[in-house]
Amino acid sequence: MRFSPESAHWWAGAALRALGQKTGLNAGDIDGFCFASFSSAPDTVVGMVQHLGLSPRWMDHIPTGGASGVMALRRAARAVQCGDAEVVACVAADTNQIDSYRQTLAGFSRFSQDATYPYGFGGPNATFALITDNFMRQFGTTRETFGKLCVAQRDNALSNPLALMKKPLSLDQYMNARPISDPVHLFDCVMPCAGAEAFLVTTPDKAEQLGLSTARILSTIERHNAFAKDTIQYRGGWERDQEALWDRAGCGPQDIHCVQVYDDYPVIVAMQLADLGFCSKPGLNDFVAANEFTTSGSQPLNTNGGQLSAGQAGAAGGFQNVTEGLRQILQCPLGEQIPNAHRALVSGFGLVNYDRGTCTGAAILQREALR
Repeated sequence: MRFSPESAHWWAGAALRALGQKTGLNAGDIDGFCFASFSSAPDTVVGMVQHLGLSPRWMDHIPTGGASGVMALRRAARAVQCGDAEVVACVAADTNQIDSYRQTLAGFSRFSQDATYPYGFGGPNATFALITDNFMRQFGTTRETFGKLCVAQRDNALSNPLALMKKPLSLDQYMNARPISDPVHLFDCVMPCAGAEAFLVTTPDKAEQLGLSTARILSTIERHNAFAKDTIQYRGGWERDQEALWDRAGCGPQDIHCVQVYDDYPVIVAMQLADLGFCSKPGLNDFVAANEFTTSGSQPLNTNGGQLSAGQAGAAGGFQNVTEGLRQILQCPLGEQIPNAHRALVSGFGLVNYDRGTCTGAAILQREALR
């Protein structure tokens, strides 16, 4: 929801309860716990374990925002592979109260406190204006290209009962929206909100025993502070590692049935599409023009509406691309189902300081069994 009187702890508990109701598991069945949040302070995963009544033998705290979903997936999978846990609950939760967004920005990072806020530069809109302007100048990407992505995501959100943005968006409305920090306009900006997301990582045998549908991780990548010498970010760690991602998965971009990427601003969606091998950066305009990105289109993208139309619940925004990818290939989406989808790419991006995001990751998921 847009604003909430409840704490991040309440939202985490609500997500964990819903996960238990869907799977038949209770707190005693969960022996691994991975947590992400911006607003649970002073509690980290340790305090959350006590708050939720868990007693895991493995846990992890992932303070990386939009990259946290893929990172949680990777770490939970390693824990299960190594026998450190059998059932890992991955949970992200954040609240959004009237003043909480300002407080989050004020304490976001030491870099921001020392190097940007004292000079009157605060918040993501100006940061992404720098990134967007540089990207458009360097590769010729147009506002119409960004607009088509935003319009498609709004169309996808209309069937999602939990999405915050429920009015259709036309390309004319996008193009004529008021500027926020040029060239970023109103519908380029993500909507902060309160919410939570959760998923389970376990063994195939345990999933079969519980009667749960499953997806298998074909491959994952993760990279931090890639291309640090670039003056302004125009690429992320995905570019550096995409060949390994596809080689390990044994498939290519043409084999993916839905793409769920982090989308706080459309320039980051475009960057990921190129860096993950769906097109070149100079070819973005042509790629976007040649494809449709709705659930029934040629390249379904952020099929729950993404953060731009469903809302950005803090760190849970970094989880919703993972959960929506899982929902689509396991045939339990929040909104419309992509026909015959059984393979998804999910991608994360987080911790943005001034002119770049530091953390990137991606995973390819494939349906294993429907139960």
